[in-house]
Amino acid sequence: MQLYLLLDCVDGEIARWRKQYSLGGVYLDRVGAYLTDAAVLVGLGLRAADPFGSGRIDWLWAFLGTLAALGAILIKAETDLVGVARHQNGLPPVKEAAAEMRSSGMALARRAAAAFKFHRLILGIEASLLILVLAIADAVRDDLFFTRLGTAVLAGIALLQTLLHLVSVLASSRLK
Repeated sequence: MQLYLLLDCVDGEIARWRKQYSLGGVYLDRVGAYLTDAAVLVGLGLRAADPFGSGRIDWLWAFLGTLAALGAILIKAETDLVGVARHQNGLPPVKEAAAEMRSSGMALARRAAAAFKFHRLILGIEASLLILVLAIADAVRDDLFFTRLGTAVLAGIALLQTLLHLVSVLASSRLK
């Protein structure tokens, strides 16, 4: 994860310095972001499944990690698809003001969710830092309790956030 971030930053800085931008570069940047976020969460699930341990492999944890990864990817896709839907209907790109909720109740709920920032835990950077803390706690305890707890929590956050993000997009004026 950290190597990807370094390469991504260097690549972006070189492009800005040389004033070279391309649609292919933007596309590859997005693909890289999707893949790294997903890989971190799938990797967490595999660690929780303990395939190299002495006991039985519990594939439920790998499934939950993959479910969290799918949620992280779907959230990014939901955001990207707003631009696609607008383009296919001949509308200009979305403006920040268009992200405002049409109902005050939805706007309040969105602000409350944004204040807690729990949705950021399924992003690669934040997830990798959380995984480090979980691994340290597991080492102290000498089992995978915290990794498994973290996997379940991140899968729950990803599922909840995917649904809430979809509702947020549909309730906003971005698709008008």
